[in-house]
Amino acid sequence: MKNTEFPEHGAVVHWKIGGILRVVGADAAIFLQGQFTNDIRGLAPGLSVYGLWLNQKGKVLADGFVLAGPGPSEFWVVSYFSSGDELRQRLEAYIIADDVTVEDQTAEWEGVTLFGAGAGDWIASKRRPGLIFPGRRTRDENWDWVFRKDDAPAVVALLSNVRTMEGPELERLRIRSGIPAVPADLGPGDLPAEGGLEVEAISYLKGCYLGQEVMARLKAMGQVRRRLVRVCGKGVPPPVPAKLTQGSKPVGELRSVVRNGSEFLGLAMISLLNVQKDQPLVIENQPALSLEIVAETP
Repeated sequence: MKNTEFPEHGAVVHWKIGGILRVVGADAAIFLQGQFTNDIRGLAPGLSVYGLWLNQKGKVLADGFVLAGPGPSEFWVVSYFSSGDELRQRLEAYIIADDVTVEDQTAEWEGVTLFGAGAGDWIASKRRPGLIFPGRRTRDENWDWVFRKDDAPAVVALLSNVRTMEGPELERLRIRSGIPAVPADLGPGDLPAEGGLEVEAISYLKGCYLGQEVMARLKAMGQVRRRLVRVCGKGVPPPVPAKLTQGSKPVGELRSVVRNGSEFLGLAMISLLNVQKDQPLVIENQPALSLEIVAETP
């Protein structure tokens, strides 16, 4: 029997959806399969897969989840940070003779994320509107729940006794887990493998999609020249993005940052060729503000 009590040390965070699209039509499955970096074949109704939308050079334009709708010709695309308008334009640019319609419904939906071991069982035991799928806020158990704004009062009532997590705590969880935010940490100038997404966001078996040839070549080469890394420093978090140096040599860019007590945590894109990993990184033009590399992203 599923647990009907919310996890004792669990929490909920309310968030504004970056983008949510409804993609329908007889060719919807084939069309999305040819655009998305991950494999959606055999995706059963209610299930999801995380992946990316790339350009022809294999650079990251957006990320998100694709969920199968109740019918074989309906899918939902949900993104934390990539806007619905950008996602819609990216997809519609490649619709030629396909029987596909892309509807941007971002303004009509809201979202929450549930944290805690057993949160999935709890939400499964409830009669709830909307879409539920495993989240990417942290490496521990978390579930995203998106729903129409008309259903928000019922959702708020259901979660009224659950601790609310604030934005900085959520950001600390994400950065500690080494999960890049798109496009802040990984964007149009970056490759998926530079953000550690080559395993969880890329299928190398699904066949052709936009950017697939570049992904195949990178896999054959076995390495990239830059990598997103976790960093920490002392003092007040600097504004981002911020250029990073060692000596007088540019070595990368700090892209995300959050306060952590008297310190701050961040994600930085660095050059693997130029950086000395055992030496501190310095914010450009701020020699007193240095960072240490904690680890590469998974």
